[in-house]
Amino acid sequence: MQIAIEPARQPDVEEMLRAGEQYALSVYPAEECFMLDIGELDRPGVTVWVARRDGVALGMATLVTGREFPELKRLFVHDHARGAGVAGDLLDVVEKHARDASAGVIRLETGDRSDAAVALYEKRGYRHIPRFGEYADSASSVCMELTL
Repeated sequence: MQIAIEPARQPDVEEMLRAGEQYALSVYPAEECFMLDIGELDRPGVTVWVARRDGVALGMATLVTGREFPELKRLFVHDHARGAGVAGDLLDVVEKHARDASAGVIRLETGDRSDAAVALYEKRGYRHIPRFGEYADSASSVCMELTL
């Protein structure tokens, strides 16, 4: 598997974005879905990594920097690639990037019905923190932080 920084504006990455949005909107009300859209993924300070095997996109993760702390956004792995370590490999790359940039922490928001995501983050050492920023009033938001 190869993981590289890639543009979000390409068909297979846009397909992953749509799949992630469809899943989120099937579980959470729209006002509690805090996903970056394709335009926001194109901005300075936003890095998109794509995991591929034989050229096929398996998953993606995004890190937003330039704020008080870096924030992990849009971690997604296609159904057919789940259980193969893709999410962990993506997190390895994102966390290394943040460490190399001298970040002290990475924060993230996920949902209270995303049990697999919460379990993955907990297993990797992320700890639960109070809801922050735009998530402060979202009843379904679960916020976590990893000390680097």
